[in-house]
Amino acid sequence: MLETINLEEKLAQFDDHWSPRIIAELNGQHVKLAKVQGEFVWHSHEAEDELFLVLRGRFNLRLRDGEVSIGPGEVFVVPRGVEHCPWAEEETHVLVFEPASTKHTGEVDSPMTVDDQERI
Repeated sequence: MLETINLEEKLAQFDDHWSPRIIAELNGQHVKLAKVQGEFVWHSHEAEDELFLVLRGRFNLRLRDGEVSIGPGEVFVVPRGVEHCPWAEEETHVLVFEPASTKHTGEVDSPMTVDDQERI
């Protein structure tokens, strides 16, 4: 049976930062929820774009030629191949759309890398 997805209920199921959870799939894309705080790692995705929708808080992306700050209700797409370093001063909730093949930290191997993202 088809059901709606309640984002608040899904977000209540986890507390860890920088470990996205898959909540849906469509056309080879994963729809993920993440809680983020602090700084992530510099990385890029050579073959995939990433779409970030901020649900709560402020999500920042350092880019080699500047910085982008995304607030609640705002969307930003990181084009494939663009190196970026996400960070958030306070806990921020983000919805992410990206191809299912996208590696969490691109080609960068880091202690923050999550290879098998949980489905909730």
